[in-house]
Amino acid sequence: MRIEELKPSKRVQGRWLVVLEDGSILRVGEGEVIDFALYAGKELTDEEGKALADSARRTGLKEKALDLLTRKPMSRKELERKLGEWEAGEEETAAICVRMEELGFLNDAAYAVQVVRHYSTKGCGEHKLRDELYRRGVPRDLWEDALVQATDPAEAIDAFVQKKLAGKVPDRKELKKVSDALMRRGYGWEDISAALRRFGADEED
Repeated sequence: MRIEELKPSKRVQGRWLVVLEDGSILRVGEGEVIDFALYAGKELTDEEGKALADSARRTGLKEKALDLLTRKPMSRKELERKLGEWEAGEEETAAICVRMEELGFLNDAAYAVQVVRHYSTKGCGEHKLRDELYRRGVPRDLWEDALVQATDPAEAIDAFVQKKLAGKVPDRKELKKVSDALMRRGYGWEDISAALRRFGADEED
């Protein structure tokens, strides 16, 4: 297979377009240009052509993973799922994740803290925080250190209750609505009941 043209991409810096004699185009990185000594007019054997295509595919997957991580932090498990959607093999997926970790774009511990802080400041309780860490594939051995970064539940619950009650003396029906809403936000009953007592509810309520 003959290379008819080799030219830099106008859209993506560092990418090169390899135009082959059958009209197909391979998008490769500078590494492939150097490693395969590419130039217009070069004849590629079937073996060289396959190796070049495989290398270009891996480079493309790395670029997509890097672009995704610079726009949206995620866990290693989430990136693995995304690479699977892009039809990356297990070895390719593992290699790309390791490389992203080496570059500092993938860090489950730091990501876990981000998740906890984000949902905690939105007024979510520990149960909700644990659900989010699970849903996002954060390893369980990182949960406890991350959960330490959550805001004080008493402060968040009090702010929520104060907003809902708006100075009213709550009756039993109102208290149930508020407590149900807090439970949906992931707070435990112990924290909820303590807060309701601070706003005038008695033990029987």
